[in-house]
Amino acid sequence: MNTNFRQKQLLKATEDYIKAYFENEGSGHDWWHIYRVKKVALQIAKTEGGDIFHIELAALLHDLDDWKLNGGSKVSKTFEWLSKMDVSEQDIEKVLEIIHEVSYKGAGVPTPASSLEAKIVQDADRLDAIGAIGIARTFAYGGNKNRLIYNPAVQPENHDSFEAYKKTNAPTINHFYEKLLLLKDRMNTQTAKELAEKRHQFMEDFLEQFFNEWEANF
Repeated sequence: MNTNFRQKQLLKATEDYIKAYFENEGSGHDWWHIYRVKKVALQIAKTEGGDIFHIELAALLHDLDDWKLNGGSKVSKTFEWLSKMDVSEQDIEKVLEIIHEVSYKGAGVPTPASSLEAKIVQDADRLDAIGAIGIARTFAYGGNKNRLIYNPAVQPENHDSFEAYKKTNAPTINHFYEKLLLLKDRMNTQTAKELAEKRHQFMEDFLEQFFNEWEANF
């Protein structure tokens, strides 16, 4: 059977699986987030290059074992799915490596991507965390976790370890300063850097308006 045809079959099956799995996810990490990450990653790859098959497959699977969603499970659903679909060990290793390098782990924690494919998927995921959609997702996640919108008494933190970042339960506005506003300068590809500029400015404008309203500055 033609390799390209097998890859298309696998991508279609994976998309169907992920779409069903995340259909009712209400934390901002739903199917449509994954759909957007896939689309943006493929758009970036048109300019930057990279292995399209690995990029698309990793983008589709990048949240399946996310620590924010899986309750700390040690079982890799990604590995189980790819093994079930008879994916080669080499391809499984590559996809798992990309996914492992996607996540943000704290303001003080470096998150280098070791391949072009990982850089592209990481960029696409981070682009979906900023701008108008990023703002909407941030408040969706905060509401899902029963977090306050804002508390002036709780200052943002510069988390210097992944464990500290995972344990935070700060108000949602703090997340802008602990992650979202930092992402523009942590993009890898030139394409993503250019796309991030406008989205970053939108967040800056939003925060200015938010604090004006908070303080009743008319």
